[in-house]
Amino acid sequence: MVSYVAYLRKDKNSDYGIEFPDLPGCISAGRSLEEAKAMAVEALAGHVALLRQEGMPVADPSTLDQLADDPNRMDAVLLLVDLDPNLLKSERVNVMIPRHLLGRIDAASHGNRSRFLVEAAEQKLAG
Repeated sequence: MVSYVAYLRKDKNSDYGIEFPDLPGCISAGRSLEEAKAMAVEALAGHVALLRQEGMPVADPSTLDQLADDPNRMDAVLLLVDLDPNLLKSERVNVMIPRHLLGRIDAASHGNRSRFLVEAAEQKLAG
């Protein structure tokens, strides 16, 4: 299994924050350490899946030694987060959507309903 290094930080009166130095924009958070770790696994898989779907390159994970002098590391605690291949798989689902709403989704998605619904769900769940 492939593992990526994640930077874990926590300021006083804040949630635990996670970022992946090899995957800019891949961030997550959690109220507890356990929740932050679980959210990091999901964020990593979702980010990699989206990159692959868009045909963009997925960076190979850096080693701990390669990140030793990273200026962005600062006071972060390092975690290894496994890229769970099961979370990269898509699953077909059957949903009921009102016809008028489906028409608006089709117009906005340019024919890719699945991507639109996934992005909308991710945005809603992140907020």
